[in-house]
Amino acid sequence: MALHMAVEVVRDSRTSLTAQIQSFIKREISEGILHPGTRLPSSRRLAGDLDVSRSVVVEAYGQLVAEGYLEATQGAGTRVVTHLDAAPPVVPALLDEAPVPAVRWDLRTGGRNLPAFPRREWLACYQRVLQAAQPADHGYPPLAGEPGLRTELARYLGRVRGVRVTAGQVMVVAGFAQALGLLCTVLRQDGVDALGIEDPGHPGQRQFVHETGLRPVPVPVDEEGIDVDALAATGVRAVLVTPAHQFPTGVTLSPARREALVRWARDTGGRIVEDDYDGGLWYERGPRPLALQRLAPEHVVYAGTASKALAPGLRLGWVAAPPDLLARLLRTRARHDLGTDGLTQLAFAELLRGGLFDRHLRRLGAHCRERREALEEAVRRHLPGATVTGRAAGLHAYVTLPRHTDEAALVAGALRRSVVVRGGSAFRVRPRRDAPALVVGHAHLPRAGVADALRAIGAAYPGG
Repeated sequence: MALHMAVEVVRDSRTSLTAQIQSFIKREISEGILHPGTRLPSSRRLAGDLDVSRSVVVEAYGQLVAEGYLEATQGAGTRVVTHLDAAPPVVPALLDEAPVPAVRWDLRTGGRNLPAFPRREWLACYQRVLQAAQPADHGYPPLAGEPGLRTELARYLGRVRGVRVTAGQVMVVAGFAQALGLLCTVLRQDGVDALGIEDPGHPGQRQFVHETGLRPVPVPVDEEGIDVDALAATGVRAVLVTPAHQFPTGVTLSPARREALVRWARDTGGRIVEDDYDGGLWYERGPRPLALQRLAPEHVVYAGTASKALAPGLRLGWVAAPPDLLARLLRTRARHDLGTDGLTQLAFAELLRGGLFDRHLRRLGAHCRERREALEEAVRRHLPGATVTGRAAGLHAYVTLPRHTDEAALVAGALRRSVVVRGGSAFRVRPRRDAPALVVGHAHLPRAGVADALRAIGAAYPGG
């Protein structure tokens, strides 16, 4: 392969060219610039690029192999050795996923808990986009998003979620994290210094909000959703909620609470950020709840994402906001980036336009329903007295345990049996010993894997 590598040499130096090349590569490896496993150019290629004799590079490579910095394999070329110490992984704050030992079953929510990606449909849409693309489609995308995707999102959100929005009120973002960061910035500009956060809720989001300069204020959640009276008592002027499928308990905000929350926003002039993180993935029998935004579009910012329905790696999300707020979000965004990948946007628009996304969601819903049923059966068999609660939606389920259960001991015991699962207390700001629970990501598991994982947890269960 015609690989290239930047190497600095000085021809009039007293140090030989071989020693210079050798020292340069050794330093680049030691400083972590050349990473373990990196393939280097052939000696012939590097010699030609540097305009030196090939024997100079051959000798330098040979010495570095002898010293253990490089490895040379016939047919595979010369590479940086792979056993050098690597830098520790950087864990995104919003995911709040700490490294764990290698286990057989990882039941955490987040990036690992993903079903199969619709590769064939996505590839077909991407190919159609590339074949029809004009030169302008390869330039910087519009800051608010490609018009074609904004139109399709407005149609889809109105049809499936009941969102009251026009294409002009939609902004395409790089996932919910970017949307939340922009919203927190604009709220601070309005003099808002605190944001109500559901408790229990996403621990990574709490940290994310704190790092943007707002004070996260926990508001309790019960079987009807967020406690609006408790919210009003905090005095905050903005709140982040997951009304369709509360994270992590899975409850849906009751009609009475929906009306009370909207009334709070109108009475106080407050802002509601509606995080529809599941992306419409609903597989419980009967109608799915409509968006809270439709009740008060002037007070509710609706945010959605393709992270759960497709893949978080796409970094694709959207915001539906009142026109005045959207304009300020765009001005704020202009100081940080130049928009979201245009070709990915156009491919997703094609997926929406042709009904392929709806078909994918139906298929994904059937898959998740099967895993949910397997989980309920396994809980009945291996965790007596425990119950899978919340609505059948999304990629995870909430398992409430008997009050006498030592949640921490159960989580630790599961880990000793090669299962990592998070207890409900990991998602709470205010600990409650009377509400032990497990939060189980199940969408990525084979059906038999659900039973095997719960059987292992059951072995650590009281009386297991």
